[in-house]
Amino acid sequence: MPKKFPNKKTFDFKDYARYSSMFFQMAVIIGIGVVGGYWLDRWVDWKFPVFIVLCSFISIIAAIYYVVKDL
Repeated sequence: MPKKFPNKKTFDFKDYARYSSMFFQMAVIIGIGVVGGYWLDRWVDWKFPVFIVLCSFISIIAAIYYVVKDL
């Protein structure tokens, strides 16, 4: 008779759904930041893409904060 390990967690579909939805929410947050920065850079028309860099960085921080808060 094989031993059963009480501490070993079995794979649950809820975990898969939770983490995959978290990934898609992170992707949407970062995508909105990049597109918003691109739109602002086209509107301002500077030589260096300041808003793409700034909005991308802020959206990455916001996505990481969201994940840490949710975990």
